Amino acid sequence: MSGNGGLYNCKDPAVWRSVFALYWDVVEAKTTAAKGAKAGKLAALDKWYQEELPEAVCSRVEKFLTHAELVQLMEWKLTRGKFRPRLQQMVMSNSTDSVESCTRKAFKLLPDISAAITEISKLKAVGPATASAVLVTGASQDAAFMADEAVESIPGLVPIKYTLKHYILYLEKVRVCARQLNQNDLVKDWTPHRIEQCLWTWAVAQSIKPLLLKDIVLHQNKTVNKEKVMATRPVKRQKTQ
Repeated sequence: MSGNGGLYNCKDPAVWRSVFALYWDVVEAKTTAAKGAKAGKLAALDKWYQEELPEAVCSRVEKFLTHAELVQLMEWKLTRGKFRPRLQQMVMSNSTDSVESCTRKAFKLLPDISAAITEISKLKAVGPATASAVLVTGASQDAAFMADEAVESIPGLVPIKYTLKHYILYLEKVRVCARQLNQNDLVKDWTPHRIEQCLWTWAVAQSIKPLLLKDIVLHQNKTVNKEKVMATRPVKRQKTQ
């Protein structure tokens, strides 16, 4: 499969599960490849974001993020993507009360994603992409993080615009993908967030360690070849009624 929508257009849950199984290998590869301010940080931050933070948020009577959690979430986002030190400083300037109030209101507004994103975006240095990362921590069944690599993997969404409108377009396409996979999968555990993780895994692995994908690529090539063979077989003419 190629990178221009290849994985997104795949309808086989087994292929997606194979990609998802590589997530932490790709995180580790990206951690190892990082230099400068990002060097060696991503693996620990990603484990915190994917596992520890959601557990903390969902354990509360009302879901919300603390000031310290938002600051660390921003560090995770900047370490995983484009590093902008100014954003880290700006997000720290939010008051404790405003962070807890905005995030609490946002979770209560779900499943209205537009309203929830708008509410969180009232915080300084928080746009739709960061707001989406916040929502994932307590509602991975409703939201997907607006990771550049995931957005760019979906046909029709480039160039990326960091707007609410563009995020909604992206989320709808991710939700469609999750629904399609759940229709073909007995387990039916595909969420927008898991789709986003797979798209990120596929894109980043192609960029920094394509060998991780070699078995999946071979499997896809076999599938394509089989389809070609089927397509070249003569079709029996049906009798007219």
